[in-house]
Amino acid sequence: MSTGKAAAQRGLSLVELIVFIVVVSAAVAGVLGVFAMTSRGSADPMIQKQALSIAEAVLEEVLLMPFTYCDPDDATAATALSATVGANGCTATVEGTGPEGGEDRYSVTVRLDNVNDYHNFDSSAASLTGIRNIDGSLIAGLTDYRVRVSVAGQALGGIGSAESLLVTVTVDGPASTTVVLHGYRTRYAPNALP
Repeated sequence: MSTGKAAAQRGLSLVELIVFIVVVSAAVAGVLGVFAMTSRGSADPMIQKQALSIAEAVLEEVLLMPFTYCDPDDATAATALSATVGANGCTATVEGTGPEGGEDRYSVTVRLDNVNDYHNFDSSAASLTGIRNIDGSLIAGLTDYRVRVSVAGQALGGIGSAESLLVTVTVDGPASTTVVLHGYRTRYAPNALP
């Protein structure tokens, strides 16, 4: 039986125990700080994701519209080769920037029917607030969001600005959230109405 120094060396000294507690406390405080920072901003990702979803849906809606020389209601919209009235052009209505003839996104009878019609669309215009379905009904939970659309001619590669458009969708949401998406739409030949 040995009662020497080996038996006296078992366990921790008070100094070692205090150093261990300080090191572990610093590590735990760091981890808790990360959790606190993450939970403080946990609502923001939901708002950001919702704004992004709204922007993607509206951008897709706009880009799926025809891009023709004539208003799609014009008799020669699918075959017109220029934005003129007459030979090789439109029968009566050249497509302009912005809605024409009382077209409205929420109208039951005269809806927006061309990419250009969405220029300067603002979901908060005409005392409408929040995000609405295509039929104009308010979507629950999206009353604090706003959508704006801008459509402008934009040269794209070898395609001139009259033949390609830059569509910009901006969504503003709660907590000063803003999402901006851009998309390009080119004129197909001849005009291929859906």
